[in-house]
Amino acid sequence: MTSKATLRSLLHPYTTCEISDAFIKLKHNRPWYIPDIIQYSPTKPSDIAYASQPTNENKICGPAYTVRMVLAVDKQSPTPKEHFVDAIPEGSIVVISSPVPQGRSAVWGGLMTAGAKVRGALGVVIDGRFRDLNEHREAAFPVYARGQSTLGQGTFTRPSELNVPISVGLYPTSDMELATSEGLPLHGPVVIQPGDIMVADADGVVCVPKDMVEDVSERCRIGREVDDKCMEDIKAGKGVAETFKLRRGKL
Repeated sequence: MTSKATLRSLLHPYTTCEISDAFIKLKHNRPWYIPDIIQYSPTKPSDIAYASQPTNENKICGPAYTVRMVLAVDKQSPTPKEHFVDAIPEGSIVVISSPVPQGRSAVWGGLMTAGAKVRGALGVVIDGRFRDLNEHREAAFPVYARGQSTLGQGTFTRPSELNVPISVGLYPTSDMELATSEGLPLHGPVVIQPGDIMVADADGVVCVPKDMVEDVSERCRIGREVDDKCMEDIKAGKGVAETFKLRRGKL
């Protein structure tokens, strides 16, 4: 069995864009890209005011430690035996599914980052909101999320299950229907298994199933070689169409 460290090392050199291209080349039809989650920390969001940041120097890559949140009023779902931050495995990326991803309350805050950092977490990916932005940046702790909030977690949501399969990244129904009709790999949420390799950078967040890491890594290597040659040709003055036809085999 390939170790988590080896799986991480195979994907760490590559960007989320290169990984997405690899999935498409491999004709993989299980969703892997989690839309609308962006990097907030340690650098600033890539808006006009901060056009030079973030950079891929702050990329994170590692095995998923999953946390399923439920509404605070849900008394039927399980309750963890320990706080979800206290249970974070060293070298993992915390991935949180919120029961209402577009809801107004946060599921992560500055105290969570402090505890996660002490335990060796690489960062957090939140299918929902967080708060205490400056505390995360001061700690230089990577936070990827759908948005921010001033509302804390306890009143609105609670942790339910740890290290279980979770679904994140719901697409609008209209997008899903169109993608299905066109045969495109966009047909539902991303299912993340504990230990799947998460990669997050300035472009977004992707999930690579453990059993696909080697194939995706090799496809990324090939794709990078082709794109490096394309870049050389285009910088040398060759046309994009000509270059793509030569290097990528298509117009």
